[in-house]
Parts: sequence; structure tokens; C-alpha cells
Amino acid sequence: MEDPSPVLRKLERNNKRLRFLLKKYKQNNHLQHALILLSERASTVAELTLLYPAIHDILVKYLPSRSFYVVLQNQYTQTLELSYFVDEKDGIAVPLHEDSHFSDGVTGYVFRTGETVYLTKESMLEQTKKGEFKALGSQAEHWVGVPIYRDSNIIGVMVSQSYQAKQSYSEQQIELLEVMSLYLATAIERVKKRELLESEVKIRTRALMQSNEALNKEIEHRKRALDRQQILFKISELATQFSDIDDVYKQVHDIIRSITFADNLYIALYDKHAGWLSFPYSVDEVTQYKPRPFAKGYSELVIRTEQSQLIDTVRAKTLIAEGTVQRSKEYNKIQLATSWMGAPLKTANGVIGLIACQAYDHKYEFDYDDVELISFVSNQIASVLQTHLANQALKSSHQELEHRVAEKTKALQQTNLHLQMQIEERKKIEQQLYHDAHHDPLTSLPNRSLFLTQLEKTLHKFQRHPDHHFAVLFIDLDKFKSINDELGHQAGDQFLIWVSKTFADCIRDHDLLARLAGDEFVILLDHLSDKQQAEDVAKRIIRVMQQPFCMKGICVQSGASIGITYSNKRYNNIDEIIRDADAAMYYAKNAGRGRYEFYHPLLTASSGANKHIEHHHLSALPTHFRRTEVISMADKINSISLIDAFGEHPILGSTNFDILKKFAAEKTEQLEIELQLLKQVIHIGNTQSQDLLFACSLAVLDNQAFNPLCQLLKSAKHQMCLLFDEAALRHASSQQLENLKTLCDMGEHVGLNDFAKDRCDLAMLTQHDFKYLLLSSTFSKRVLQQRCYDLQLQGILAVTKLKQTQVIAKGPAILNFRGLLESHGIELFFGKQHSVDLLQEASVSKVVSQSSSGPIVLT
Repeated sequence: MEDPSPVLRKLERNNKRLRFLLKKYKQNNHLQHALILLSERASTVAELTLLYPAIHDILVKYLPSRSFYVVLQNQYTQTLELSYFVDEKDGIAVPLHEDSHFSDGVTGYVFRTGETVYLTKESMLEQTKKGEFKALGSQAEHWVGVPIYRDSNIIGVMVSQSYQAKQSYSEQQIELLEVMSLYLATAIERVKKRELLESEVKIRTRALMQSNEALNKEIEHRKRALDRQQILFKISELATQFSDIDDVYKQVHDIIRSITFADNLYIALYDKHAGWLSFPYSVDEVTQYKPRPFAKGYSELVIRTEQSQLIDTVRAKTLIAEGTVQRSKEYNKIQLATSWMGAPLKTANGVIGLIACQAYDHKYEFDYDDVELISFVSNQIASVLQTHLANQALKSSHQELEHRVAEKTKALQQTNLHLQMQIEERKKIEQQLYHDAHHDPLTSLPNRSLFLTQLEKTLHKFQRHPDHHFAVLFIDLDKFKSINDELGHQAGDQFLIWVSKTFADCIRDHDLLARLAGDEFVILLDHLSDKQQAEDVAKRIIRVMQQPFCMKGICVQSGASIGITYSNKRYNNIDEIIRDADAAMYYAKNAGRGRYEFYHPLLTASSGANKHIEHHHLSALPTHFRRTEVISMADKINSISLIDAFGEHPILGSTNFDILKKFAAEKTEQLEIELQLLKQVIHIGNTQSQDLLFACSLAVLDNQAFNPLCQLLKSAKHQMCLLFDEAALRHASSQQLENLKTLCDMGEHVGLNDFAKDRCDLAMLTQHDFKYLLLSSTFSKRVLQQRCYDLQLQGILAVTKLKQTQVIAKGPAILNFRGLLESHGIELFFGKQHSVDLLQEASVSKVVSQSSSGPIVLT
């Protein structure tokens, strides 16, 4: 018999070789994965302070590196400086306050030798005693330092240390640190270049802001010029609008007061032949002006020089000292002006007078801009005053009239130009208002209204041209609440903005991306040839959403659950498309999140292969009920509750029958299940002595189910209220609407469920006598988030008050918003949810007796 020993030895050698190759493969795989992650972080982070934590996160996956720091050499001082520090024992203040904390320590030793050093606590103490380096900080059980090279030069040291004796570093882990250090210098250089680029962008932005500021100043200057032209136009109209010269003087005063300080103003006229100054108009808080002979005062100086004059206290003393101005004895008894300016009234016949303004007690200091303004005004006023003061010849009057007409025509042309500019500005405002009404204010994406309009156009186009396929992607963000809780609502807004830009990069230019509300987005893909194109978009979105969102040093992982509906001839309205996309998204979220699902018959689990029919048959699902209390603002429990039926679906888990109803294999099965559920709800109401709300589909209003429905309602000891979905009721048949009216005439209570989820149709509230109106959670959120929906809510409350309909708000965490919703007029809410114990069978199938072709039999 052959000896098996050589074979066993050969097998042992092969096993040993295989284990060695497997270990080497795992090591290479770890190295490759770590380098890929490092490259991704270096490409995505915007600054070095975010790069080091990302490297630390990579290392934590492969070796004990909870205590980790990076030291780089300052290229100017040639000293080692701390760039990143995380330690289990020592705080950041310990290494920063140590004398020569890196050059003399073991870190400096690695930098000087340029070689990787691995020390245990005993070997570190031994080398410290030999004087190789100083012992700084808390003593680690295991310490590894790896030099960081740029080309052939050492630029720093990367250190990982462990305070646990059992957490040592293997050769593979040390090799991982060495490989990471080789790529770290390149990554640092890439991030530094990115930081430099961002700095240059900021400098360019600042320069543009300065240019914009200069442009605004120029615009302001031109605006003041236009204002002056308007003022001059008013002055030119004085000659024709006022016949009384005193009114002209007052209007002149008002015009000058509008452009400068004019609390003290007078108008003086000069009679050259008589040599007298008269003051037909004066308003002054100190001086009363009377006619006087022409002398050497401020007014005479303006008339003599025929130029505007600006006089302050300094110039006044100079003019008096020169003899240009002479004061009479009376001036010593009155208060003198501290600032004075005057402008001559020039006409074709010369200077006829002046306009002067003055201020006392330094109340105002005139400047040359004021002088320029009053000079312009005086040139116009002179002509107006001369028209009212002199009786000119017919030729002179005709010329003056032509001059005024020319000036007025010019001013009207300017006014017309201004009006035309206002019209253009109004058009821009209207365009902006239209944009604001159809776009989300946070992300600037199209809102629900614009999306539904475009979807309706696309559906009509598909109905005319069946070859032009389209798809709708309904996207719900995963873990969005955790981002708001951990980073704050401001970060949540920034996250939504980031998501909108990311989604826009995943679609084509002609595709439509919209934000419905909160963290719900929809995409309309047009001009599709097959479903694969929609699937590719969904994959891209899921892939980009796998990236963590970081802000303020905190990173949160989100994701996206996507439901997809593809164009189909069975779609008659957009509500069906949105409903199916929402159902597919809900299926994807319950199936594990971060995935997509197409809406197809298999999703309902009722039209699949025969081997799966019994697996998804609704009559075989275990059933239980939950009761939700209706409460008021004072936490007062009402005598009515909402009853929800749940089935234990093998795929979706515990799921509301409102969702499971559409999974029924046949319509007959759906009717039987609904009537049996209603029978159990009536039993609950009879045993618990409560009036109950229960949601039904429109199928119970069909003729084959209506009579059994009426019999069940008559058996109820307490009032039942049947709730019908608003979206379904919009497309109800005439027979279903007639049976609904019959229920109301019988005195049975009916209600409208999930109202205003997609649209707010107030006309529907007036068509039937609804006892209760349940606002959708989506609409409740919108009322709190956007003011425009408050107007819709007020319309709903006005109609329901007239119809004596009670409004109840529902939605996730709606109790957190009770105070806000109360301010909008809501008084009733859904409170706590309770399980309902039934002393009946566990599944609907045990209470259903059906005939394959006969009518429904109630047991």
C-alpha cells in the first residue's frame, strides 16, 4: 500500500502557499482601496482641514489609529508644525505648549533619520534613556512614525499610536501607513492648489463688487441729474400754471426747498433806473426785509458781479475787511447768518434781481453743489418772473412762448423715455413674478404647479404620438430628518440646494427636475426610446447620493429612494402617473432604501406568475387594526377616531390596506376584503362605543357592492363615517357619484380623505355634504413652509364653515406643528395611535366566504 505521507506534505505546502497568497492579496486589496479613497478625498475636499480627518477615517478601517497626528515642516522657519492632531489622552493644548515639542521628540527623530520607526512602550523608554530623543506627552503602548516625502525631500511625519497594549501594529499595517504617506504629499499639494484657486476667485469677486459699487454710484449720479431735470421742468411750467405772482413765489420756494436747505429764503428785484432793491417775497426766522437803496451788501455783490456767491463767516470777514461789503449800524443789533448763498436772476435785459438762502447758528453749511443747483433754478425762475413782471411786446411774448414750448417738448420727450423705461421694468417684474410663482424659492427648481402642467402636456403628446415615450422619477431623500437634527435646518437647506444641483447634473438639458415639497423631488424624462434610459438616470442619482454630506466638520450619509413610472396607454390623467411613481418609491423605501423600483404589475403582486399568486393573495394576509384619536388644541379627546387596517405583507411588512388594496388580484377580491374590513370596524365601534372614521375605495360605491354596504352601515350602533380619497373621487363614475349622494340622503356620514395633496379643488367641497375633511400631510407641511398655501387654506376653511364640515389635519409628527397650524385656523388633529385587539380571526381570509361567479356573501 502506497505511503500517504508525501501527498500530505505536498498538500500542506500548497495550503501554506495559498494562505500566504491570500494574505498578500488581502493586503494589496486594502492598499488599493485606501489609495482610491485617499484620491477621492483629495479631489473632493476644499481645504486641508478637511483632508486630514478624511485620511484618518480611512486609516481607522484598517489599523488602530484612534490617536493620530500629522506634522509638516514650515518651509520658511524650517520648524516642525502640527497640522492635524487627534489623541485619546492628550488634548491639542499638550503638544502646542511643549518646549521643542517635535524637533527633540520621537517625531523629530523620524524626520531626521527619514526612516519608518515602530516602538513599543519599553523600546521607547530604552531609547529615551540612551538620549536618542525626549519623551513628550502621554506614553503610548505602541507608536509608529512614517516620514512623508515630496520627491526625495522629507516634508513631514505621519504618526499613529495606540494606548492599548493588545492593539499592536502588524507589518502589513505599517506598510499601509508607508504607502499612504507616499501619496499624502501629492494629495496635500492638490488641495493647496485648490485653496489657492479659491483665493484667486475671491479676489476676482471682490474686484467685481468694487466695480459694481462704482457703477451704482454712477447710476445714482445720473438719477440725481434726472431729478434736476424734472425740477427744472416744474419751474418752466410756473409761467403758464399760475397767474398770481405771489403763488409763483411760493412754488419757487417749495421747489428750492426740495433740493436744498431753504428755511430762510428771499427773492430781491433790482430797479436799475431807481437804484433800489425790493423784496417781494421773503421767509426768514430772524430778519424782516424792507425795500432799500442799492448799497454794498451780499445781495448787491451778486447783482454787481452777475455771479452766484457763497459766503461763510470767514469770507464775510474778508469781504468786510476789503471794503467789498459794508455793514450799516443796524447790523450790529441783529443776528447774522453763518452761511449764505445767492444766485442772480438773469434775463435777456440783464440781471433783474437774485434769490438768496441763508442759515443761522451753523444749522446748515451750504456748499458749491447747493450753489450750482440754485444757479440752475435761478436761470429758469428769472424768465418766469420777468413774464409776470413785465408787459412785453407781442414779438417778445411770441419768442418767449416758443422757447417755453421747445423746453416743454424736450422735457416731455424725456418723460416719455422715462415712462417707456418703467414699462420695460414692469415687464421684467412680471416675468420675475411668474418665475417666482412657478419655482421653488430655496432651490430655484420648478415647483409642483409647473411640473404638473408640463407633465400634462407630455401625457397629451404621448396620447397623440405613442412612440414618444416618457418616464417620471419620484425621489424621496433618505435620512433627511437626521441631517436637520444633527446639522440644523440651515444645513438642511444647504443640503437640499446641493441635492438639486447634483440631480440637475444627472439629467439632460431638456429634462425637467422639480421639487414637490420638503425632501421630495420629481424628474420628467422626455423623448425616451426604452426604459433603460430612465434606469440609467436613477442609477446615477443613487450613486451620487451615496457620497456623504459634510458641513462644519460633521458628515452625514443620506441616500435616495426612487419610484419610476414609464409611459403607458392605460394612463388617462397625471394623477395616476404620480400615484404609481409614489407607490413605486414607497416600495423601494420599504425594500431597503437607496434603490429604485419601476411600477409594474408585479409590484402589486396580484398579476404575476401563478406560483406567486397565493404568496401575495390579500385574503391570506394576517390583519390587525390601529385606532388614532382625534384631539383638539386643548388635548381634549373627541368621541371619534380614525381606524386603519394593516396587513402583514410578506414583502412590504406591516402595511396599510389603503396601499394593499391596489395589490388585489381581482376587483371582486378587493370588494370582499373592503366589506369584511368595514364589518370588523363596525364591530370595533359597537364594542368600544365610539364613532369611527374608516377609509374606503370607490369600489364600494359600485352597484354590486352598494346594497351590502348599506346593510352593514345599518347594523352600526354608532355613527360610521366613510372616507373617500380626493384624487380617486375626481375620476369617479356617474354611478359612483349617484350612490355617494344616496348615502348622504340616507343620513350616513361621508368624508373626504387626503385632500389637497396634489391640487386644491374647492369646487369638490361643494358637490357633496362631507361631514369631515382630512387635510393631507403634504398640504399641512406646505402651509407651514410657504405663505402662498395659507390663502388656499383660508379658502378651504371658508367653504367648510358654510358646509358645516369639520377639518382635521394629519401627517407625520403633526403634533409638533399644532401651535403653528392653529394660527392658520386648524383646530382638530390626529393624536396618539393605539392597537385594537379583536377577538376574531387573524386574517381576512377566515371571515370571507366567496363564490367564484356569484354575488358577495357576508359571514
